[in-house]
Amino acid sequence: MMKAYRYSSVALAVTILLLTGCGGSSGSSDPSPVITTPTTPATSAPEWEAGVYEPQSQFIAKCETPRSGIDPFTGDPYPDTQGTAMDEKLWLRSWTNDTYLWYDEVDDNDPESFSVLAYFDQLKTNELTPSGTPKDNFHFSQDTADYNELSQSGISSGFGLSWEFGSTTVPRELIVRFTEPGSPAALANVPRGAKVVGINGVDFVNDNTQQGVDTINDGLFPDDAGTTTNFRFELIDGTTLSVDITSDDISVRPVQNVKVLDTENGKAGYFQFNSFIVTAQEDLIDAFDRFVEENVTELFMDLRYNGGGRLALASQLSYMVAGPNQTNNAIFETLRFNDKSPTTNPVTGETIRPTPFYSNVIDYNAGLLTDTLLPSLSLTRVYVISTDATCSASEAVMNALRGIDVEVVQIGSTTCGKSYGFYPTDNCGETYFTIQFQGVNNKGFGDYADGFMPTTTPNFDFELPGCEVEDDFTASLGDVNEGMLSAALEYAATGSCPVMVSGNGTAQLNALRSNQNAITGEKLIPIDTPDTRRDNFVLHNKINQPIIQEEK
Repeated sequence: MMKAYRYSSVALAVTILLLTGCGGSSGSSDPSPVITTPTTPATSAPEWEAGVYEPQSQFIAKCETPRSGIDPFTGDPYPDTQGTAMDEKLWLRSWTNDTYLWYDEVDDNDPESFSVLAYFDQLKTNELTPSGTPKDNFHFSQDTADYNELSQSGISSGFGLSWEFGSTTVPRELIVRFTEPGSPAALANVPRGAKVVGINGVDFVNDNTQQGVDTINDGLFPDDAGTTTNFRFELIDGTTLSVDITSDDISVRPVQNVKVLDTENGKAGYFQFNSFIVTAQEDLIDAFDRFVEENVTELFMDLRYNGGGRLALASQLSYMVAGPNQTNNAIFETLRFNDKSPTTNPVTGETIRPTPFYSNVIDYNAGLLTDTLLPSLSLTRVYVISTDATCSASEAVMNALRGIDVEVVQIGSTTCGKSYGFYPTDNCGETYFTIQFQGVNNKGFGDYADGFMPTTTPNFDFELPGCEVEDDFTASLGDVNEGMLSAALEYAATGSCPVMVSGNGTAQLNALRSNQNAITGEKLIPIDTPDTRRDNFVLHNKINQPIIQEEK
């Protein structure tokens, strides 16, 4: 049942300032917005000079193709004026030099040789982590309108399929993780574990021709709702399923499969949590209300496919797990920026302050912390089901709970390793995400660039007690016989890992660290090169001060 909460603003208020708009409201009583068209005449392109960085303000909102009219998400006129592609590139360059966490590791290449997006793609460090993986694997951009629609409303265009990417190069492997409830894919009865073998008559696994790749991309990620694609799947039992699925606007349900299980240790709560977006708050509250009412003493959070979301929600979830006594006067997370900004946030200009554990409902539309208290379980131990698609705000929850000595037992595989975040920033219709801060917990720890790792003998801060278990595509999520949940239940009962947990051959995958989510409509298949963009969105609200949209 959906609950109605009465929001009332209190002294602890959060004001959201949108980076995407520079103008204010017109203040007119006329309900019809005034449509404006940029009138600034075109000017000659500025020039790049190696090592010389002009202020961002000199180039921001100077666009090769300026937008006109009213931004539907802010209600303000677009700030764009006529400019050039070089203006856009030089803004990216100065913005990176000012705010990027590793600004001094970025090559100052002549932007003349790049398109705007290609220039942004290389404005990042090329250094590696101790394990040899790229230090920055989270650098991407997205069309601003698409980003706003998904992050604010949970609506996106697609089939309602969440994908597990084994390989985007031949021989390709793409498996269905789950389908969104009520989506076209769910109505077509596409099961978990179904493996794609054909798209619109093209051999998905082996076709590497340009025509074949274009057909695959167009079929997997249509530009518009109402587009029909023929999928041919190989199912777990070896049979095939050929089905036509028509894309639609998908309402994402981030919280699914909420259950209370009877175990040897008493009542245990389980829920699958896929994304920290605004629409998750009410469902999380409903889940924890149920857990409290049924006296749950163990909690299993299935974050295996949760690539991140709003840090404010991560703080709220952490509070609901730990409760008031353990979180009182404790820090959920503190942000660390580049060495140019040891005490001041380089994006907001505010003094850096730690973020508390939010104990109240947040009115995300108004950006206000309300006086409605969240439910909580006050647990001293929690079980987290994870994969390398467990990323960002999900890891922040794990790190924050460990920072207040709540034991986090990890079941699954190593997380993606994103202790970093950014302020999504719009310029000229594209929203850019570049790493600007690292988050640390109440104990000052945030060094998990290679992910949190489950082990029976943890020795380091990034190693957690638990079991390494394969993702099991032979059973539904939330089924007590599904490999990861079964292992978690056995560990809770015995304190030991199962001898072996496996499904069939589809359970072992070399999943890409890029954790791409097909729901956002990102292109999947290049020829011979994997897509490494991230597509997860996070907003971070800070109490008692103005905030800008931060993501992790």
